[in-house]
Amino acid sequence: MKAIETKYLGPTDRRGSRIKASDRDGNSVTIHVDNSLNSEQNHYHAAEELCRKMKWSGTYAGGHTKSGMVWVCIDSRYQFTRLATD
Repeated sequence: MKAIETKYLGPTDRRGSRIKASDRDGNSVTIHVDNSLNSEQNHYHAAEELCRKMKWSGTYAGGHTKSGMVWVCIDSRYQFTRLATD
């Protein structure tokens, strides 16, 4: 199982806005931003495209980071639930 990081890449003189999805092993895909979707949906699609490219399956959950989003495969062996108590 891999964690996937997605990051927004702003427009340049040659390319429009894009989202890059990558793992720590150097696998990556870059997709063009679909302006009909919101930010989270664009990040979701980039992560999904990397999974498709790498032939990974599973259920992924995402969360925001300072530079974009991170996606992790949900596996019951590694799940926990923390309830706020304070």
